[in-house]
Amino acid sequence: MPKFTDPKQNIGFLMKDVTRLMRRNFMRHADEFGLTQAQMQALVYVARGEGMRQVALAEMLEIQPITAARLIDKLVEEGLVERRPDPDDRRAFQLYVTDAAKPLLDRIYVVAAAAREDAMTGISPDMQQMLISVLGRMHDNLTAVEQGSKHTDTDAPTDPKPASSKLDSSKTA
Repeated sequence: MPKFTDPKQNIGFLMKDVTRLMRRNFMRHADEFGLTQAQMQALVYVARGEGMRQVALAEMLEIQPITAARLIDKLVEEGLVERRPDPDDRRAFQLYVTDAAKPLLDRIYVVAAAAREDAMTGISPDMQQMLISVLGRMHDNLTAVEQGSKHTDTDAPTDPKPASSKLDSSKTA
């Protein structure tokens, strides 16, 4: 029988719950934008990867392509995103943000920064950098697993601080 541990000692639970709480905090500040969280997330992804296909956006958002199409329909209707024919595949469309979306994106980024600041209150810049480094490594490891390869210790990023200042996991949970 598996042993159940304190959820605050479980990295998967903590990451999921912190993500949920950060999303809720962001939405409290972003309510005025008149878009859903999914619509804003899609808009940001399109802005970061203009020219992506709808199917790629669906994959990034972890939703079905038909759901992504409806999401994009709404953003097109709002004048925030446009579909352009893909020159390499006449059945596909590429996504681009419109000029009208740019001021909204700027406001979204400001609200997102404020939400991150709320989450990082009381966490030193060194600890923040360590957190980013560790999460980046986890991201790289899991991406490698998805692609069928594994990292070795030689792939490890350098720690931002000497070993004596590494986080003590018994004190951080």
